[in-house]
Amino acid sequence: MMSGARAIVECMRLEGVEHVFCVPGESYLPLMDSIYETDSIKLISTRHEGGAAFMVEAYGKATRKPGVAMATRAVGGANLAIGIHTAYQDSTPMVVFLGQVHSKFRGREGFQEVDLDRFFGHIAKWAVEIKDVERIPELVQRAFRIAKSGRPGPVVIALPEDVLVAEAEMSFGPVTPVPTPRPGAKEIASVQQLLEQSERPLILAGGGVIAADGEQSLRKLAERFGIPVMSSFRRHDVFPNDHALYVGHSGLGTFAPVLDTLRQADLVLAIGTRLSEVTTQDYSILNPEQKLIHIDIDVATLGKVYSPHVGIVADAKEALDALLTMKLDRSWTVWASERHEIYKHAGDRVDTEKEHTIDNGEIIRILQEILPEDSIITNDAGNFAGWLHNFYSFTSPKTYIGPTSGAMGYGLPAAIGVKLAKPDKTVVSLSGDGGFMMTIQELETAVRYNIPVIALVFNNSMYGTIRMHQEMHYPERVIGTELSHTNFSALGVALGAQSFSVTTHKEFKDTLKYALASKRVTIIEIITNPERISVQATITSIREKSLQKS
Repeated sequence: MMSGARAIVECMRLEGVEHVFCVPGESYLPLMDSIYETDSIKLISTRHEGGAAFMVEAYGKATRKPGVAMATRAVGGANLAIGIHTAYQDSTPMVVFLGQVHSKFRGREGFQEVDLDRFFGHIAKWAVEIKDVERIPELVQRAFRIAKSGRPGPVVIALPEDVLVAEAEMSFGPVTPVPTPRPGAKEIASVQQLLEQSERPLILAGGGVIAADGEQSLRKLAERFGIPVMSSFRRHDVFPNDHALYVGHSGLGTFAPVLDTLRQADLVLAIGTRLSEVTTQDYSILNPEQKLIHIDIDVATLGKVYSPHVGIVADAKEALDALLTMKLDRSWTVWASERHEIYKHAGDRVDTEKEHTIDNGEIIRILQEILPEDSIITNDAGNFAGWLHNFYSFTSPKTYIGPTSGAMGYGLPAAIGVKLAKPDKTVVSLSGDGGFMMTIQELETAVRYNIPVIALVFNNSMYGTIRMHQEMHYPERVIGTELSHTNFSALGVALGAQSFSVTTHKEFKDTLKYALASKRVTIIEIITNPERISVQATITSIREKSLQKS
């Protein structure tokens, strides 16, 4: 016999959950009290549910196990929604427990009442309200299985107050391993046949490879047959960026010559990618003349965007290992070498800052020079990320965590979640001033729990990405995108972090070294040139081009 709250904690203990993230709420106090009674789970109380959700999502990416979030009723759940949506689009395992009004009050528009399972049904893999206390082990264990099996994603569980305190005799099932389906012999033969006919094949590798721990298998396959590899949007660490077979990534702000590799390929072997809008450049980059082999763990992903010539439902690592058995006499190293050289020099013609003391490209080069090779980078949404994507070379697996959903405010809380998951790693977040302000309060969370992350803030006093699009479509009609200058270093001090503001490359380099040695929560505010709106353009150049068109 045990209470519903204790049964939930026992399910988490069986799953090996070590951290739970939340903003406390009275609707699920019994659950918090049950966590208090266990030594194996640490509760991280954050300053906002949005920050908690990002921490959980990044924690799930870093561990490949479901991160756990909690919040109260509709108000807390609504704040969590951004992280739940991020987990859904990024295929990240997550389990969310939401307090719900007393069962007897349902349907009366009780305090903070919403049908939570209906509210989250569209952005979660599964959403359920538990009405019977004795079913808690069954439904919670099912939630964990759903979150981590197939295409991983978020599961939402609503918990009426009375169910948490009610008692029943509980029976717990085993924690089952995640299924890892493997391609059949006929499917491998079909892939081999298409490759034998190809002159310019390309592997497009996505997050499914990372989730399956398939990075080494991907490298073996590429090297065995000399096939070039491109990473999908914000999956840069799927393949060593300094490898002779790496040909770049397909994402936002990618240099045109790099994207030409994807256009020129006559066969695309897409593994563990849903071929998202960003990766496919608005669903436009692949053409009917190209052959497509699509391998994914989720049958619903195959054919959702492009109809594949061969579609295979399989775990990415199992598929890559199976493809290594192909008997191919061909190699495409010449094609791969040509495209690798183009990738290496694609950014050579980018103008550096001549009239400003900070060049973002140089900031990224300093990061590359100073940070340990196995450091983990997280980033927010924003144009500043273009410099990271184009100039930072990810050479080790599991070293990059960014939101494919493009959620602002992600960078800092994500770094906190990653550091808790990987305490022995150096973790650095990159944010613009717009996104950083959305979750800056989580600095206090990092300080309170002594989670030493380094947060870089590129401050140009504007919503830069939207300003860029504004100048493209409505040149000179600036509205809503200008921000006042915020002193982030002073804000950081107020929240207990050691904080610095830099205006030169030397200042940044010296400050970064100091931050690494100090092992304290650190903000480094980087004052950047607002005119340099992206890697490849300035506000003036975009505006002039737009005015010429009109």
